[in-house]
Amino acid sequence: MTSASVIDIHDLRKTYSSGLLARRRVEALRGVSFRVGHGEIFGLLGPNGAGKTTLIKVLLGIVRRSAGTASLMGRPAGDRAGRRRVGYLPEGHRIPAHHTGNTALEYYGSLSGLSVGEIKRRRPALLELVGLADWGKARVTQYSKGMLQRLGLAQALLHDPELLMLDEPTDGVDPVGRSEMRAVLKRLKSEGKSIFINSHLLQEIELVCDRVAILVQGRVERLGRVDELTVLSAIDVTWVLSGDETTIRSVLAIDPASPLLVPAPGQVQVTTAVDDQAAVDRAVDALRRRGVSIVSLSRARRTLEDAFLETVQQQTGRHTS
Repeated sequence: MTSASVIDIHDLRKTYSSGLLARRRVEALRGVSFRVGHGEIFGLLGPNGAGKTTLIKVLLGIVRRSAGTASLMGRPAGDRAGRRRVGYLPEGHRIPAHHTGNTALEYYGSLSGLSVGEIKRRRPALLELVGLADWGKARVTQYSKGMLQRLGLAQALLHDPELLMLDEPTDGVDPVGRSEMRAVLKRLKSEGKSIFINSHLLQEIELVCDRVAILVQGRVERLGRVDELTVLSAIDVTWVLSGDETTIRSVLAIDPASPLLVPAPGQVQVTTAVDDQAAVDRAVDALRRRGVSIVSLSRARRTLEDAFLETVQQQTGRHTS
């Protein structure tokens, strides 16, 4: 990342007050800090009530922060000049029923200050991009929920923003549509756009995002690349080997009394815990030196969902299953 990040948040705090004389105070954000770099796809994760929606609203200037700093496109959060460079797809967006796909884009494009001529020039390529090329003249009442999400993405792109902020972009989209949406996001990244995604679909985040922040009770508890968040402290390696069983037990330090699986004649299968990649390499070298053939080996890896659930449980004491 560069110092000129598209999103820059430092010690951001937001406290809501309610009740008689505003005596009841709820801390929605408790010192949140992170940056999103140019050309990055960044995912925001968190359970319900974590503060994700509040964070997005602060960035867009919909609510005011209580303390800390937040900037969007190098401008203070809420500044109009910064917001003009942002395309936003809100969660559960609604398009008036009288619109067609074409007229909806004309309506939303006009809100971004585009002329009708400019909208009509850009519209065909955008509808093609999101898979709605044949649906421009159809009323939105004929659209499925997934198609409405695609149209929402098209409107967010209409004014050619530098940063996309997407709140649950694949909500209601079928598996094929989600795959196509991921392809669109990766293409937009290749064109230099930055993308900020808030989603509860962890598999989607894992497949498309460069980095992820996990927000729990108003605090960022984990932040990093997806491969960093899913790394295991020990490596579980499953070996399928062909060779002398005694040698295999000796090299891999397997209890002589422990039975070995036999996946095929002349082969044995065993799973061992290894500290790091260097230990895996040493075991491979030792097996080969002693005449054992390595039919296959595979490393266990936890998913982003595993890392997410572990983080939430550690911070809230909630058991999730």
